Amino acid sequence: MVLDFKAVQQQHAKKTHHNLSVSKLVETALQRKEGVLASSGALRALTGKYTGRSPKDKFVVQEPSVMDHIAWGAVNQPISQLQFEKLYQKAQKYMAERELFVFDGYAGADTEYRLPIRVVNEYAWHNLFVRQLFVRPTKEELLTHQPEFTVIALPGLKADPSVDGTRSETFISVSFEKKVVLIGGTEYAGEMKKSIFTVLNYLLPFSGVLPMHCSANVGEKGDTALFFGLSGTGKTTLSADPNRRLIGDDEHGWSDHGVFNFEGGCYAKCIGLSEEKEPQIWNAIRYGSVLENVALDADTGIADYNDNQITENTRAAYPVDYIPGAMIPGVAGHPNVIIFLTADAFGVLPPISKLTKEQAMYHFLSGYTSKLAGTERGVTEPEATFSTCFGAPFLPLRPNVYAEMLGNKIEEHDARVYLVNTGWSGGPYGVGKRMNLSYTRAMVTAAINGSIEQTTFVADPIFGVLCPESVPGVPSEVLVPRNTWEDKAEYDAKAAELAERFMKNFEKFSDMSEEIISAGPQKKS
Repeated sequence: MVLDFKAVQQQHAKKTHHNLSVSKLVETALQRKEGVLASSGALRALTGKYTGRSPKDKFVVQEPSVMDHIAWGAVNQPISQLQFEKLYQKAQKYMAERELFVFDGYAGADTEYRLPIRVVNEYAWHNLFVRQLFVRPTKEELLTHQPEFTVIALPGLKADPSVDGTRSETFISVSFEKKVVLIGGTEYAGEMKKSIFTVLNYLLPFSGVLPMHCSANVGEKGDTALFFGLSGTGKTTLSADPNRRLIGDDEHGWSDHGVFNFEGGCYAKCIGLSEEKEPQIWNAIRYGSVLENVALDADTGIADYNDNQITENTRAAYPVDYIPGAMIPGVAGHPNVIIFLTADAFGVLPPISKLTKEQAMYHFLSGYTSKLAGTERGVTEPEATFSTCFGAPFLPLRPNVYAEMLGNKIEEHDARVYLVNTGWSGGPYGVGKRMNLSYTRAMVTAAINGSIEQTTFVADPIFGVLCPESVPGVPSEVLVPRNTWEDKAEYDAKAAELAERFMKNFEKFSDMSEEIISAGPQKKS
């Protein structure tokens, strides 16, 4: 059952706007006082108390067709069909009294696998956001567009936990049988983007497509690179390379034909953004872009990207074609190189290391990084965490489904895999420093162009990964993390502590093969 939107419109007292242009959406948002224009021309909006995702308020409806497939638990919390129906009726009644904005488009740049979607918004700025983030249809495509999934985002609709079975006033509820996502009680635009990502993560594996939380780019020779990593690890920054063409910055599928972007836009973190360090992102923030929770000078409207008083999780949303040379449509060949990005708050992982297929599957399942401030409510400084497949909050199926697909594709297409630490060096968070971005770029470049393969690799004594002895443009002492610490004994203790955490976390994957389990850190006898 797909949402009967015509029924909503028939009882609708106010106007519904379909597929408005960028300029009309900006104009409407300003008229409705939903935001202000920054000096760059971008629309700045504030999201109130919710400045990040609310993972504890996300639910999947318990429906017969999905019961045996969903990995139920803290990530995929169950909600009954009756509870969802009550929320659904509330939403219908609420919409009947509101002016609404509707976007019709696609999730997925590959026409064979794309999902036709509709997004219904209470706010004009939210509709601008989704218009710039998803794949925009041509005029001809719009004539025959039939949505197969609908997102309804109503920030003003708040749940009553005692009646609705939610945890709070906020809810993100996905019904795979009704093909509807209901979002209420939050203005944070990222919920809409990640809801559709969750839907694709469920649907696509059944079509043989591996959905991935990664950015991707392609070189002049057609060589494709993937960058996996959680929010704030550098996916957007490192894939925005002036010498390579951007495919996308966050979500992709890997099919039998190659890689394709799920989106038509980028959602870049802005904290600390500078024109010097990230010129592509800086220049993409212009008219038609959305700035989320970015502080502006009251007199000039100039954005202060260093101001974190509203949140650390400041964002910019813009179409991928605002990036010079971006791949339009976002479709490319099979990846030659895969980079796993981790922001290691312990400061003990090597800045770059090479992984075997088994190590790649181990680290993919582990998904180690540090939660960085602001990407979720309540996180104010980095904390070590494991997020399965570098995207646990968005994975409805069991993790081994994704890991086995990845392992098979790595083997089939002979992709080289590297683990890159964009976190701390010379000590843990609070003592060491964040990894030098220019060094990280040099290491990534060497991995992609293959020059790193010319050096000798040495196995890390604790983590077992293969570390290069030299990388062009990177001081050799940086490549061995123990050398960057003043207190070597403290390094040894921290490394052992992190290794222990890896092993403890991996206990839940005891059903994986011995080859994969033994590919991680091992207890020293």
